[in-house]
Order: sequence, then structure tokens, then C-alpha cells
Amino acid sequence: ASTLAVRKVRELSISFDLSTPQGHDMLLKTASTALNSKLIATHQDLFAPMIVDAVKSLSEDPDGLDDLRGMIAIKKIPGGDVRQSFLVKGVAFKKTFSYAGFEQMTKKFANPKILLLNVELELKNEKENAEVRIEDPEQYQSIVDAEWQVIYDKLDACVNCGANIVLSKLPIGDLATQYFADRGLFCAGRVEDGDLKRVAKATGATVQTSTNGIYEGVLGTCKDFEEKRVGDERFNIFTGCPNSLTSTMILRGGSEQFIAESERSIHDALMVVKRSLKSGAVVAGGGAVELEVAKHLREHALSIEGKGQLIVNAYAKALEIVPRQLCDNAGFDSNDILSALRRKHTQDDDGKWYGVDIENGDILDTFNAGIWEPSDNKSNSLASATEAAGVILSIDETVINPRSQDPGAATGMMPGAGMGGQKPLSNMMGSAMDAVNAQKGGSRSGNIGNGVSYLRGRGGG
Repeated sequence: ASTLAVRKVRELSISFDLSTPQGHDMLLKTASTALNSKLIATHQDLFAPMIVDAVKSLSEDPDGLDDLRGMIAIKKIPGGDVRQSFLVKGVAFKKTFSYAGFEQMTKKFANPKILLLNVELELKNEKENAEVRIEDPEQYQSIVDAEWQVIYDKLDACVNCGANIVLSKLPIGDLATQYFADRGLFCAGRVEDGDLKRVAKATGATVQTSTNGIYEGVLGTCKDFEEKRVGDERFNIFTGCPNSLTSTMILRGGSEQFIAESERSIHDALMVVKRSLKSGAVVAGGGAVELEVAKHLREHALSIEGKGQLIVNAYAKALEIVPRQLCDNAGFDSNDILSALRRKHTQDDDGKWYGVDIENGDILDTFNAGIWEPSDNKSNSLASATEAAGVILSIDETVINPRSQDPGAATGMMPGAGMGGQKPLSNMMGSAMDAVNAQKGGSRSGNIGNGVSYLRGRGGG
């Protein structure tokens, strides 16, 4: 039954070409369908194009879609209107912690050279318990001078390589901040690992673990860099990157809870569009494809003899739960709508795409209405559900811990301690069941070790 259902879904699926305007419109409708039941459903016209543009930029790389969560960042900024959300075709991340001298830096560059580091650019005490013995006070000054010379050598190496922007995963101290500001450079330390990787991917830079031997080939570039205020936050924004795989979505909203829910909704839509791009085909939603597959299975069941016919019919009946649940969720009578859908799918040649109309409490052609789902998602759902049901049915014995069945197990009470010395109800029921089963030819439970018992299921005999 599962094989027949998956095969029918693939026959029903409609392919599309992404290079055509029709393919782009199909992706927009797929994203809108994913957002239709979410909190931001009324803003589909804003978020659906953003989601499609972000995912399509990844499709230019054969392996880009596999790392969607790493390449598309979602940044949340409480405050403002949700319509103020926007998409950055590049990288954007929140301004990191900064020291004195930061305000003197240049905040805007055109065609800058970008240096990415995993190096600490500040004076720090020795991590180990180092001990230095000196015989002359002047020797102490030479040690201090050597420490300062080390940090200055690192800073000189960053400046001499020709970089305009220096980003580091580790801290950049006040000395380095002022040093770069005096020379017209921009720097930011404590950049998150994900943001640093996105900058490296977008600009073509290579993260350096040492300041020795830096050459121009490890530097990245972009068309424009600007530190821009968004709401109450400052953001470092890189646009016009040579590698357009990465994108950043800036979400606005009145509260953190609303923005968090918006992020989850957008993540679902991103996954749906990603799957649509990979499969290249869609089917109609709203329970239409489930009813059409159920009709196909019922017709096929007539050609089967024996109990197999009952199994296929049961599978077909299970598929009707999807449109039935849609009706119940919308507050309509599921019996009337399902009856109308069965008649439409059975009697009309053009009724294969008819599903539930949750707005009017009727049926409609969901494909023409733009309610679409990726065909791969539907096929995978059917195959996974069938496999899960098979695993559950194949269980014939279950190993249980008797202590977890006792009411006083969680509180550490002795069995029967809180019942006036009486046996727990679970033990009494177990004894009664064993007595009945013994009369029928044998007990369905027993002990396999100290404190562990087993309970036979349907397949255990």
C-alpha cells in the first residue's frame, strides 16, 4: 500500500522550471502556503519573496542547499513594525562589544579588503603560573617591553597586509581598537563563529589563526560595508559580496515572543522552499492529494483477494484523516465536506485537485488556488509513517521495570506504604490477570531477571 501511494504521488506531481517566471511564481505560492497557517500569515506578500530570494541564492551552488541553516541567518530586533523586516543579500551581524576608540573608526567602506582572524589582539596575563627571576630591576622593564612588542608586531602585520576591516572570533582589546582607529581601519572582536563563517563564505576570505605570513590572497572583499543602526541596535552589513550564497533576514516586531514565533514560521517556510527546489515538483495541498491517493488504493484493493484487501482499504481510510482534521480545525462539519470530496474525486474527471476550503467551509480546486506542497515531502511522509506503523506492529514483547509501575516509586516510598499495608493496585491487577491467563493455558508475563519482568504482546503467542 505504501509503495502504491508513493508511486501515485509521483504520478500526480507537476514539475516546474526555476529559470522561468512560472517556476518563480510556483516557489512563491509554495512559501505562501507554508506561511498561511502561521502568525505572520497576513504578511505573506513581504516574507514569501524574501524567503524565495534567500533560498534561490543558495541553489547556485550544488551543495548550497545542504547547509541552509548555516548560510541564511535570521537576526531578531525587538521593537518597530513587522513590515520593517528586510533581507540583506550578504552578511549582517550585531555590533560586538567594543572598547574606547571605537567611535573614531571609519564606519563605511567601498570595496574594502577584509581580514578574518582567530587571534586574540589584546594584552593578557599568562595562563600558566609562569615564574621569571631577575637580578636587576631594569630586566623587568625589558620583559614588559617584550610583551608590548609582541602585540605591536601582531597589529603591524594586520595593517601592513592592506586590510581595511579586521574581524576576529577572539577579543580585540582597547589598545588594538585605538591603534586601528588611528590608521583608518575598522575592527570588531568576539564575532560569533557562525557570522564569521558566513563572512568568509560571502567575501572569499580565509580565517587566519596567526598574524604571521598574511598575504593578499587570504583577504576577502565586498562592494560595500556599513555600520547601520536598525532599531536600538547597530549592525555591521556587508553587501555586494562576490559569492552571493549567504543572506541575512532582519526581523522586527513588537515583542520578543512575536519575533520568536515569526522566526519559527520563516524557518518552516525556508525548509519547504528548499525541498521544492530539490524535488522540482509540487502537488496540491488541502487534503486533495490524500483523497486522490485513497481513491486509487480503493480501486486497487478490488483486485486483491484475501486479507490484503482489508489492509489496503484501511490504509486508504487512514489517508482521509488529513482532510478530516483540516475540517475539524476550521470548525466545519467534516462528514459533509468529506462526502462532497469523495463524490468529486470519484465522479468528475477534473476533480483530482479538489481539497478543503477552510475559508468558506466548502471544497475548491486547491491547485488553482495556489495551495501547493513539495511532492518529496508528501512521499517521505507516507513512507515514514508506514515504516513507523510497521515497527510498532512488529513489537511482540516489551521489557518493563516493575519499580516504575509502582505509585510510590517516584517518591521513594515502599510498595504499599501509603495504602495502609495493602498491595498496590497495579500488583493486584497483575495477579488477577495472571490467574485468568493461567486458566487459558499459560501466563502472558514472567521474570527474566532480578527486578525485571516481561509482558508479551500480540505477536508473542
